[in-house]
Amino acid sequence: MTGIVGAVVEAWDELRIHKVRVLLALIGVAAAVTAITGITAAVTMLNQAMTEDRDRYNGRDATLTAFSMGAGTPEGVSDAAAVDAVVDDVAARYGITYYSPEIWAQLRVDSGPDGSGGTGLETVVVDPALGAIQRIDMVEGRWFTEQDPESLAPVLVVNQVFLDQFAGGASVTSRPTVTLEGATPVTASVVGVVPPQWEKEGPRAYLLFDHAARWFPDGLSADSYKFWVPPRAADELAVVLSRDLAAAGVPFDVQQPWDEGFALDGATRWIILGVGGFALLLGGLGLLNIALVTVRYRIREIGIRRSFGATGGRVFFGVLMESVVATAVAGVVGVVLAVLVVRSIPVEAIFGAGLQDVPPFPFSAAAVGMVCAVGIGALAGLVPAIYAVKVRPIDAIRY
Repeated sequence: MTGIVGAVVEAWDELRIHKVRVLLALIGVAAAVTAITGITAAVTMLNQAMTEDRDRYNGRDATLTAFSMGAGTPEGVSDAAAVDAVVDDVAARYGITYYSPEIWAQLRVDSGPDGSGGTGLETVVVDPALGAIQRIDMVEGRWFTEQDPESLAPVLVVNQVFLDQFAGGASVTSRPTVTLEGATPVTASVVGVVPPQWEKEGPRAYLLFDHAARWFPDGLSADSYKFWVPPRAADELAVVLSRDLAAAGVPFDVQQPWDEGFALDGATRWIILGVGGFALLLGGLGLLNIALVTVRYRIREIGIRRSFGATGGRVFFGVLMESVVATAVAGVVGVVLAVLVVRSIPVEAIFGAGLQDVPPFPFSAAAVGMVCAVGIGALAGLVPAIYAVKVRPIDAIRY
């Protein structure tokens, strides 16, 4: 252990003597390590961004989607409410916490300030759990809470187009209201604004299922549900949910999650890593050249050390460690730069939304960078070390 520490200290002292030449050679190594480490880490972050973007449309992994097969319902206050009660029972039976209807309906809103009517407006009838299932982001205000279904008057979460058209563009902080038309017109409060799903999107609103069943039971059909379940149990739960719902008289076609293949293209990743590896190789060649020149200038010193009893192994290890220590320092610098670069990636500007679950900088990326740096240092120091060992003491002293 003492020998290793001594070799490292000696290598560091030699690097300080030749610091200018070594520094020039290590710039390329540090840049290459930054590229390799940064790409490895960025792939993790970008894949997370793509996963969250997918979740906003289809639900998290694993979300089961159930569609009604047009069956009858047990007796209850209404068809939709009866179906929802059956779903509640079945979900509680299997410990499913996050599930929600996703019912597309037509909402009629009293004329807005511009005199427009509310015919044929897109409305999604949901439960509060859908916000977690589909990672619904908020531009302003808030998503539904577990207390909202208990309120007597309905609350809405809308897009900006809806707010502009039917609430005069008022801010959510002012708690704007709109009148929902139906058998019994009711005033609803807007509590949140969601971002648009596509360009030139029309008015869109989310309404809680309990409020829809209370105020607009006519035409409400509980025909679609989403269940967020553990991925390992998705296959089994898809079968048992279909079985139990059908046994209760409300058969659903429960579809298992499917992989859409959202991931950074593997070929692109390897091409970028290949460019980084090539840059690392060039840096290693520069370091090899400097190490060879340095050893030639140190032939007399090596001969004297050998004449005083230094073994060939000690000389070999000492010269080799000079390159390894140098590239290890460059690797640390490269990893630090990679962390700074990855943390500054404008994920929101690239994907239109920030990350809800920001992944930590992967330790594997830092490990890959350091292994590459130390590896190229060992390769660059191998030839000079072999050359130093072959030096004969008597010839070196005469040199």
